[in-house]
Amino acid sequence: MATHIESELSEKSEALKKIDMKQYGSAAFQAQYFFRDTAAGLITGAMAIPLSIGIAIMSDYPIKVGLATVAFASLIGWLFAWFRPGNFIGSPGIAAGLAPVLALGVASFGWENMAFCIFMTAIMQAIIWKFNWQRYLLVAVPVYLVEGLLAGVGLKIFMKFFEFTYEIPEAMVTETFWNEARVQMIAISAAGIALFLYLFSKFKDKQPAVPYFALILGGVILAQFVSVPMITVEDVDLHFKLPLPAEDTTIMMLAYMILFCAMLAIVDVIEQVMSNAAIEKIDPLKRKTDSNNSLLAIWVANLGSSFFHGMTNLDGLAKSTTNKLAGAMTKFSVLIVGSVVCFFTFNVQYLDFLPKFALAAIMLFTGYKMIAGLMHVTHYGTYALILAVVTAGLVFKVGIFEGLLAAMIIHGAIHYLVYTNHDQVPGKDVVKRYFNSLRNNDSSNLN
Repeated sequence: MATHIESELSEKSEALKKIDMKQYGSAAFQAQYFFRDTAAGLITGAMAIPLSIGIAIMSDYPIKVGLATVAFASLIGWLFAWFRPGNFIGSPGIAAGLAPVLALGVASFGWENMAFCIFMTAIMQAIIWKFNWQRYLLVAVPVYLVEGLLAGVGLKIFMKFFEFTYEIPEAMVTETFWNEARVQMIAISAAGIALFLYLFSKFKDKQPAVPYFALILGGVILAQFVSVPMITVEDVDLHFKLPLPAEDTTIMMLAYMILFCAMLAIVDVIEQVMSNAAIEKIDPLKRKTDSNNSLLAIWVANLGSSFFHGMTNLDGLAKSTTNKLAGAMTKFSVLIVGSVVCFFTFNVQYLDFLPKFALAAIMLFTGYKMIAGLMHVTHYGTYALILAVVTAGLVFKVGIFEGLLAAMIIHGAIHYLVYTNHDQVPGKDVVKRYFNSLRNNDSSNLN
């Protein structure tokens, strides 16, 4: 009887999928939306260039490698949309939230081991996908803890690129910090940030790519008349190589690398689940997303990118929102995004016209938006907000891995002490009972 019911449910599920595909058409391409998707892809692709450059810099990865990762992930995302669509307008790329994590990996294991780390991350994500474990990750690692993690990362990004706002060309550096060139550079940066924020507030609900275009074009034109620091893109070779650990890798380092990959895999998956929830809300046809299908495209793209020393990827919310507002209806727009990024990947000389102050404005805004994500946590109550802020502080001060681990231990301890026997406890009571438990334990220990 149970088998018969399960069979009927399976048939109904398949029937619903067929109805959905008839209603929505192909997720990868529809001729009626060709021009809309093409225009959206061109706009989103142009916006993705400076954002990807900034994330690559923050990750301590070569810019060309970061761009190649975006192009490859876009191709994989479009291909899988033909038969396993996760979302319909999400634009894949390297994630700002994972940038300091990758930088930590480069600093801890060396550049030569990062391909192996990305490969292992993809394998772990494949296991999560196979058993659909992404359903349980948000229970083990709650949303508010992830928001705290991203806020800490956002603060790191903000501080990293803030230096670009007052950096001056080497020829203008003097023994005195506050010289005329420095004051001029700060004034230019402030004007650029003000312009970006004004245009974003005006066009965020119509064409969010406008502030990016205006800032970049304005910066390029200004750089023709005023001497300002420019982005330097190293034209590294992209070649395929087996993602194996370096020969001098010790057992202890390998064990630490596995833990690092587990953290990277989990954060990547949770970010994608959160992005999918947001992308579903902005979908122009109100189509349902499937996070497990998105995870399939992610781990395949990560696996492939590890063979050319690439980075991790996911469907970024900033690019996906731009894609939607630019008119995207299917994943064909993502193929266009990948084509635009691919052009600059193999023509990096054109990127040397990008001023650092323009990139700084974009990345400062990105960092700010990640920090402002803490406001979302207020919906979960006082306890969630306190834990998110503590997590952000730990991540910023101690480090990504150590900070997240410490926050999870704190959350686990509180969960065990309070939530084991009490459901829906107010935030202030949670904290109060937690500290009361600690005091009671201290008293019993003294006695």
